[in-house]
Amino acid sequence: MTASTSRLGFCCTFIPDEPPGGYPTRKAEREALQAMNLTSTTMTHLAGLSPAARRAKLEGIARHNLAALGRQIAWVAARPSAERLLRIASSLLPGFTHPIAKDLYAEPGLRSLIEAGLGRLGDLARAGGVRLSMHPGQFCLIASRSPSAQENGIAELEYHAEAMAMLGYGGGWHPHGAHINIHVGGREPGIEGFRAGLRLISETARNLLTVENDETCHGLDAVLRLADTVPVVLDLHHHWVESGGAYLEPDDPRIARIRGSWRGTRPLSHISVSREALLAGHDTAALPDFAALTDAGHSRRDLAAHSDLMWNAGINALVARHLAWTDFEVEAKGKNRASTALAAWIATAPPVSAAA
Repeated sequence: MTASTSRLGFCCTFIPDEPPGGYPTRKAEREALQAMNLTSTTMTHLAGLSPAARRAKLEGIARHNLAALGRQIAWVAARPSAERLLRIASSLLPGFTHPIAKDLYAEPGLRSLIEAGLGRLGDLARAGGVRLSMHPGQFCLIASRSPSAQENGIAELEYHAEAMAMLGYGGGWHPHGAHINIHVGGREPGIEGFRAGLRLISETARNLLTVENDETCHGLDAVLRLADTVPVVLDLHHHWVESGGAYLEPDDPRIARIRGSWRGTRPLSHISVSREALLAGHDTAALPDFAALTDAGHSRRDLAAHSDLMWNAGINALVARHLAWTDFEVEAKGKNRASTALAAWIATAPPVSAAA
């Protein structure tokens, strides 16, 4: 890999390094964590407030989240170029589509505050070469057997698209690699239902949308049926679980189809590995053996859960090989600690060829 052409990064939450000697108090630790991370609130809490207090609460959250996201982007922009990638938490503007908060977000003063703040943060990200993305929760569906679930899912997607547009990524096909990633959803209405749902979303949302393979309903081969319309985000860990232990190499013919789905934009993929505690005593240099693990009684659900850090050298070497064509979001509980450690491993490890 070369730092100028590939990037990896973390998802949503930042874990600060402890100061020398540790934090003096738990309050100081909480404050350090809060300063670098977005906050939220519940709609139940907002509903219990007076209109004035509700508006003040949302403005306070918006100001905090703009400042915290700015600190995250600035931190990522100061990292080596190979690490300038960040997934933004969906809690950026909590309750944006909910009846309790929707009208308040449309109020000119609050709207102007948010638009100006996100505009500055988008400029900061682009100036620093930071690739941004968002990933709504799995309830964000553009196809569902439930009309209300589909309506709510599309509204949630449009919120993410509007946030991306305010950041300056609302024009054209995945500008600067920006994207909003979702899952297909349940087996019904499935792939064709998803394709039909694309007609119900805005052009901005369509131009930012990506779809990833999952470990249960829609594996890579199923999701590739959408490659003519939507960029495919390859999740290597999901593929390992769904396929029963297959490790996808860069020369697999499906990689060319994934790359083509992005239509000239550099693809992005996801990586994670099973939990450390689940594989206690496992050789860290050897790729986990799915068949042996399931024979030992580990369920697919257990194997799908994410580790704290990227502890397995075999998986890390696989990521290094794939970085020739794709960027990676590291989906590990250790967040930035996991992504920076993986980047350091890749930068110092000798080239590793595919396993025989």
